[in-house]
Amino acid sequence: MLLRQLYELKRYTLVDGPLEWRDALREGVKPLIADGSVEPEYADCLIKNVEDHGPYIVLLPGLAMPHAMEGAVGTNRSAIGFMRVKEPVHFGAEDDPDTTAQAFFTLSDVDAESHLQNMQHLAVIMSNEEVVERLKNIQSPEELLEIDALAGDE
Repeated sequence: MLLRQLYELKRYTLVDGPLEWRDALREGVKPLIADGSVEPEYADCLIKNVEDHGPYIVLLPGLAMPHAMEGAVGTNRSAIGFMRVKEPVHFGAEDDPDTTAQAFFTLSDVDAESHLQNMQHLAVIMSNEEVVERLKNIQSPEELLEIDALAGDE
């Protein structure tokens, strides 16, 4: 359901890269800026969080979840965006899979409840290794629909 919604709302971007991690966070916010969910300065909040706290946003090897405190500067409404970067983005050492990502789910939360709901949607996706692998290698937006059926996050 989540991936279908991202496809239908056009909250996705596929990037060839390579991107430096700050540029990756700015790129991942673009679909949310386009639909008014966040303002451009929201990317600065995401970057500052990683500068202050390290690569905590890489939840699994290959998958990152950039987010800021709920109600952060530039947040207009709760939303999730997806980005796949063909070239891995390194938040730490290039040979460290725990700080490298190709699939990004960028969250915008207005309050603690919306943050929890977004996390619940993503937990189902992150718990399926096949889904994560396919998301890291997605070639077209339409593949989000195929992977959505596989994810079964109704």
